[in-house]
Amino acid sequence: MANKIRGEVELVAGEHRYVLLLTLGALAEIEDGLGLANLSDVGQRLKRASSGDLAVVAAALLRGGGHDAMTPRDVLKLSCDLATLVEAVGQAFAAAGLSGEAKESGGPFAGTTCSRSD
Repeated sequence: MANKIRGEVELVAGEHRYVLLLTLGALAEIEDGLGLANLSDVGQRLKRASSGDLAVVAAALLRGGGHDAMTPRDVLKLSCDLATLVEAVGQAFAAAGLSGEAKESGGPFAGTTCSRSD
């Protein structure tokens, strides 16, 4: 179970529960995985993220939450819909206090629309 006080966010995928956590290490992995030069570029990139970008970000957050073996390829195989994954990633950034820019622009995935299928 996720500890919200620590900034953890729960992701339910099928019968499994995962924890996402935005750590400094996860941020570094996101910058590296997306080929970004610095932290300030992350928000802009996530506004126009591809599915591959989302998988890189989610895998880093999952590893931050203790799922050390999780890879972007594994994220693409999770039994959850896109809206659920995007929501969990956005919540992880918000829980870490990195949603100030997101509030003004509609979140780290501004411009994307998803509807939950469940």
